[in-house]
Amino acid sequence: MSTTLFEPAAPLAAPDVHPLPVPGAATALLDDYRGGPDRFLATPHRTLLARGTAEEVPHDERPLARRVGEVLAARRRTGDPAPIVVGSVPFAPDAPAALAVPETVQWAPSLREDPLTALPAPPAEDLAWQLAEVPSAGAFGAAVAAAVARLRNGELDKVVLARTLELTGAREPDLPAMLNRLARRDPAGYTFAVPSGPGRTLLGASPELLVSRSAGHLVANPLAGSAPRSADLAEDVRRAAALLDSAKDLHEHAVVVDAVRSALAPFCAHLDVPDRPTLVRTATMWHLSTTVTGTLADPTATALELASALHPTPAVCGTPTATARQVIAASEPFARGPYTGMVGWQDADGDGEWVVTIRCAEAHGRTLRLFAGAGVVADSTPEAETAETAAKFRTFLTAVGAAR
Repeated sequence: MSTTLFEPAAPLAAPDVHPLPVPGAATALLDDYRGGPDRFLATPHRTLLARGTAEEVPHDERPLARRVGEVLAARRRTGDPAPIVVGSVPFAPDAPAALAVPETVQWAPSLREDPLTALPAPPAEDLAWQLAEVPSAGAFGAAVAAAVARLRNGELDKVVLARTLELTGAREPDLPAMLNRLARRDPAGYTFAVPSGPGRTLLGASPELLVSRSAGHLVANPLAGSAPRSADLAEDVRRAAALLDSAKDLHEHAVVVDAVRSALAPFCAHLDVPDRPTLVRTATMWHLSTTVTGTLADPTATALELASALHPTPAVCGTPTATARQVIAASEPFARGPYTGMVGWQDADGDGEWVVTIRCAEAHGRTLRLFAGAGVVADSTPEAETAETAAKFRTFLTAVGAAR
């Protein structure tokens, strides 16, 4: 069952209808998120809040896109007029996805169109957080140095290495309030909170669209190459200009864009890839960005099919993919789980949006595990990549009241 928090000019036939925004519609869904089994996703085009679980997508040997398609087709045959699947897909290809058809879905326009996002979010609680780095900054720097040596030997072109911060509070955090702070900090981004396992919640504010599909058209927005923001305006502008002129970051970005082009081209009758990146900004970071658009040659190709062909891009794994996965497994003393996977939704017609799962944390009881990664190429230095991960952690540290 679907409901709406706005009055469209005509009956709402699909979630990609764009009615005139109503002040408060999107923030009402944000404020109604209760945690637990609720699923919330805000994108630059829409906001959704899903409740309950009508059916879970099974985990078996069939391709994920096929499993999702069969579940949605069966739901439609049984009388559900507009079924969708919502949830997350992990980084590891053989790990089970956390995807489900919700019992109810509410849709609203985007948060960025809602003027009430300017109102202050609930203040962060003082949970006396205890922080533990896994691995330590020194061990992460050593892993970067080892990866650079392999890169310079020609074993691979790029690898993305990550580290975590484990935060343990005096009591369980208020996840709805945390989500509210994340969403109001970057209302034009991709904010999400979904169950990721028994007693676990994945929440975050990603800047990166993996791919969206709407009526035979696709959009992908790979990001690679980053610089931290500055509170000083002149310094912030200098950093943005330097990023656009950085040979190291432009090379890192080109590797990702080439991989996206190669993965999407077989699906497309037309694919437009700009020659040079532009800049996008979040509250804490500048990113090199390329918006790729295309028209599908086969209109039956679904959003999740496209996302699965792209996942994992060199922006979160590396290239060649198999070698990068080996380096990641040998370098990271933790399982990524949903981090650098994808989170999103898809309907029974194959339309949907899938976002790269970064700038995120997984909550379990009193513990939050934050993730951040950096793209390592031959010109990388341990100091710069460690500093980049520290800057990326700031999005979540601010949201939980543990900024340092």
